[in-house]
Amino acid sequence: MSGPKLADALATAHVVFDKATLEAAIERMAGEIRPAYADGEVPLYITVMNGGLPFAAQLAFALGELGLDLQFDYLHATRYRGQTTGSGLAWLHRPGTPMRGRKILLADDILDEGHTLLAVRQWCEDQGAAEVRIAVLAEKVHDRCVAGICADHIGVQVPDAYVFGYGMDFHEQGRNLTAIYALGE
Repeated sequence: MSGPKLADALATAHVVFDKATLEAAIERMAGEIRPAYADGEVPLYITVMNGGLPFAAQLAFALGELGLDLQFDYLHATRYRGQTTGSGLAWLHRPGTPMRGRKILLADDILDEGHTLLAVRQWCEDQGAAEVRIAVLAEKVHDRCVAGICADHIGVQVPDAYVFGYGMDFHEQGRNLTAIYALGE
């Protein structure tokens, strides 16, 4: 791998949220989400790859412990493609499970400006989803979010900085770190 090194980033980064704090936030979120599916319907649980994978897995287990069954699928849509700033949305994989009339729960790592999640939610609605709820591990605090998008369930709020870990990457590295870090100056 060429380019910036994760070890160099970690040398100047600081922990924003540690593993225990993130796990507690996910448990809290599961408790908030569970009542939305009290009707017994099994929601279609869609993980936004790649960043959403660690969070989505932990949230799925927490929901399972509360007795909520989920039907799994995934999508892969990205604006970053290994870069630190977004560009046009690229769909790399769309879910194959029919959505018409279904309740959808989208799980992603972060709501930053919201371009990707807005496009994904609109696509699910265009597929006939009855309801689309969004759960994100982190929401970045700033005033640049696009109109019309917000998360229904948020684990933690992170500062307006380059953050990585727990699914979020530093140049496609560090997704499996068990904490969220902010890049140093």
